[in-house]
Amino acid sequence: MRTIFLADAHLVSPEDTNYQLLLRFLHTLEGELDTLYIMGDLFDFWLGFPSHPFTQYDAVLDALERLVARGCKLVYFEGNHDFHLGTIFSKRLKAEIHDRPVIESVQGKRLYLCHGDQINREDRGYRLLRYLLRTPLVATSIMHFPPSWAEAIKKRLQKQSQSGYDMKSARWDYRRILLDYSRFLQEQGCEGLVTGHFHLALREELPETGFTLLSLGDWMEKFTYGEMLDGNLQLMTYSDVPPTV
Repeated sequence: MRTIFLADAHLVSPEDTNYQLLLRFLHTLEGELDTLYIMGDLFDFWLGFPSHPFTQYDAVLDALERLVARGCKLVYFEGNHDFHLGTIFSKRLKAEIHDRPVIESVQGKRLYLCHGDQINREDRGYRLLRYLLRTPLVATSIMHFPPSWAEAIKKRLQKQSQSGYDMKSARWDYRRILLDYSRFLQEQGCEGLVTGHFHLALREELPETGFTLLSLGDWMEKFTYGEMLDGNLQLMTYSDVPPTV
């Protein structure tokens, strides 16, 4: 039984290195994978417009479809760059879609699974934006948006995300926040936390509890992902990454 967790590729263009490496990685998983958990922000921007204006992602969608055709279960946790995923994921890819965290038994281990954007409760501005973007009104409105709106919304969200990420990383100690949240989850009976969002590649075990914190890093610079082997969560690095000159 092979389970992979992947987050924060923030794919933009098929010409980009991280895009090409992801296609290569997904190809190696064909016929070898039981479940692929995408833990949010696979794309730098995705909304499920009926007109499908994001044709630059077609190669990735095709790769995911091949995985599903060969027996892989696809589970998608919406991120802060990809939400209201639409019928391409729910029908074509038969994905199990979550818009919030879930507690699930994976290989006999009780895991708290999430994108991670709700963990930092001090980030009140983002939490309000997240709430507004996920209202039923927004979900319904997407069905009537012209395709040209997709690019405008994308640029707006990208600008806010890029300007705020470094500032937030300097303001908050993400490792401490994740460890504190892990202790809280352990008290609730969970045995592990798997999260994206923070772009922090980290695996730690809480002392004397058996609880495992797995923060997935990213697929932009680190090319890290999670894998569950015989009930143990591991942080992995994709080895087919070209060296930095």
